[in-house]
Amino acid sequence: MSLRVTEVLTAADKTAFLRVPRLVFADDPNWVAPLDLERREHLDPKKNPYFQHADVQLFVAYDGDRPVGRISAQHDRLRLEHHHDGRGQFGFIDAFDDARVFTALLGAAEDWLRKRGLQATHGPFNFSINDEMGLLISGFDTPPNMMMGHALPYYARHLEANGYAKIKDVLAYDYEGLIPLPRAMQAMVDKVKASGDLTIRPLSKKHLDRDLAIIIDIFNDAWSENWGFVPMTHEEITALGKNLKMLVGENYISIASYKGTPAAMAITLPNLNDWIRDLDGKLLPLGWAKLVWRLLMKPPRSVRMPLMGVRRRYHNTMIGSALAGAVIDTIRTYHTGRGTKRGELSWILEDNRPMRRIIEALGGTPYKTYRIYEKSLT
Repeated sequence: MSLRVTEVLTAADKTAFLRVPRLVFADDPNWVAPLDLERREHLDPKKNPYFQHADVQLFVAYDGDRPVGRISAQHDRLRLEHHHDGRGQFGFIDAFDDARVFTALLGAAEDWLRKRGLQATHGPFNFSINDEMGLLISGFDTPPNMMMGHALPYYARHLEANGYAKIKDVLAYDYEGLIPLPRAMQAMVDKVKASGDLTIRPLSKKHLDRDLAIIIDIFNDAWSENWGFVPMTHEEITALGKNLKMLVGENYISIASYKGTPAAMAITLPNLNDWIRDLDGKLLPLGWAKLVWRLLMKPPRSVRMPLMGVRRRYHNTMIGSALAGAVIDTIRTYHTGRGTKRGELSWILEDNRPMRRIIEALGGTPYKTYRIYEKSLT
């Protein structure tokens, strides 16, 4: 093997970077080709607001002229402002089952981070904890939900052989949408509703900026003590609002207020991977028409709940459990009424026992595990 690792500097390099997973997963029936246009925008510093607070370098490994692996290295200044731990990140790790390729890619990313004065690396993050994150280590037998990663079983072995160790696992829960709230939780929700203190409403697209500010305020409060938390910037919030307006109806999002103050929220997204599996990553010539028709005319077969939060003051209280159950059940009722059968609640920290208890009480079953690895660079 004539192995070399090069920095992505040109349009041709970026095309090779995007081509790697197509080659690696060629024989995996569970891999879903992402939309090429969306991935290019995600990697574009002019279009992705993540680049406003982070520096990134992409790498591709070649065997001769054939791309055989890829990786990214990230120096996120906003994250370091919140954690002060000298950690950089790596992401987008995909490669064939060859120890030399993994070692060369990881070494290139580590060298880049080390030259920037970082003391450790952890990941994978594509690019941040608010994006696709974690390496799939169990649940290879089903396709990933939208904005969730996929991998092959040998990935973890090669990372660990290069000195990477587990720092945290996160879970994806499968949720059978036809299961109603458990009797005890329903009684709790009914009691709070009967008091007149709890009100629940959907997102208002007419007042999108107002409701987006409420959602992010709850998110930043509810998640602020979670492992790895990084707040969203104004520009990232604006981008989120643009995507939500395009992808979801108002009832995909639920906002609960307690005694007149917004206190909990939940967001669901259609599992676009169900709709794009047959597009092979291409929107031309007919992909656009197929995707738009599916978005407008068909309820999704499954949805994903990427964000759910209850204000910290209600954590570990009966009110908090009622708020969580209320926003989840409101969305569940809407989706099942349209014919959607399944949902994924992800991701959930392995040690977030209160949230795991709520989800499992609702009938959720953990079916995929994603691992965050770390390695010292000193």
